Amino acid sequence: MSRKAIVTGGMSGLGAACAERLESDGVEVIRLDIAPSADFVVDITNHEAVDAVAAEVGPVDILVNSAGIPGPTEHPTWEIDPAAWRKTMEVNSTGTFLACRAFIPGMREKGWGRVVNIASVAGKEGNPLMAPYSASKAAVMALTKSLGKELANDGVLVNAIAPALFATPLNDAESEESLEYMLRAIPMGRPGQPHEVAELVAWLASDRVSFSTGAVYDISGGRATY
Repeated sequence: MSRKAIVTGGMSGLGAACAERLESDGVEVIRLDIAPSADFVVDITNHEAVDAVAAEVGPVDILVNSAGIPGPTEHPTWEIDPAAWRKTMEVNSTGTFLACRAFIPGMREKGWGRVVNIASVAGKEGNPLMAPYSASKAAVMALTKSLGKELANDGVLVNAIAPALFATPLNDAESEESLEYMLRAIPMGRPGQPHEVAELVAWLASDRVSFSTGAVYDISGGRATY
């Protein structure tokens, strides 16, 4: 059976790796991004724009929410600009909510769907100097758990993954101090590679998963052990 997927943030980093991996399984992938070469150039925080894509594309089977920004990474929480806080929350958590809001109804109508939200180990542990990012990813995990329960009997499974440090453009804006902290915390002693996340996402987006929903899967090189 041919399936259709939406991948937000699908033009770079983890999103691009996930899109490519799903395509290798024969999935038709539609990439949403602010990059001009995306299938739909969309600001994920604009609910009207996201709803318009959903109306044009029609029902999809898979939604991977990968769009995200690191937010400020050089200041303690009490020195963070409120506008920077709001922007980080808007992109990372509200953007994930808006995509779920737009595409889940079509999955419910079909009686089958898979949603995979990209969270972060920072949402579990709270990285220093990264309070907005950490808080936004904690919100993604809570959203995942709520949706998992709400959709448990609708054939739509909603799970999240919590990566540690990965070698992606998202980390280009990180301060050296933040990068060193995140790397030291990984027992394997290296960043993850995007294809490693993509394999987990492909599994969570497939028929092979049938009894997991509202869960958060760590992929952290041993950093997260709970």
